[in-house]
Amino acid sequence: VQLQASGGGSVQSGGSLRLSCAASGNIYTIYAMAWYRQRPGKEREFVAGVSHGDFTNYADSVKGRFTISRDNAKNTVSLLMNSLKPEDTAVYYCNQEIVHEYGQGYVDYWGQGTQVTVSS
Repeated sequence: VQLQASGGGSVQSGGSLRLSCAASGNIYTIYAMAWYRQRPGKEREFVAGVSHGDFTNYADSVKGRFTISRDNAKNTVSLLMNSLKPEDTAVYYCNQEIVHEYGQGYVDYWGQGTQVTVSS
């Protein structure tokens, strides 16, 4: 299984970006999907998550600005980021809990990371 992330880039403060992450390979089903980020000099942190039943949760720092969504038919999770701030500058990583076969547990997979840079 591979996770391919896309959509990062550079934007001015107040701008928007949309990240996407598509999984491919031997996939029976996917439980939770999420986005994490690692800001310069900081630990990786949770940004947003969405369950298989479409329940979502967000870090307080992005609530009201970011929206996570999933497309189960395409094994894809997306993150729409509005009202971006310089402190959102980070490498963003997608995460998916993938089940390979019926009756098995899930395996955590990570995308390769995509850079988001917000200038003031």
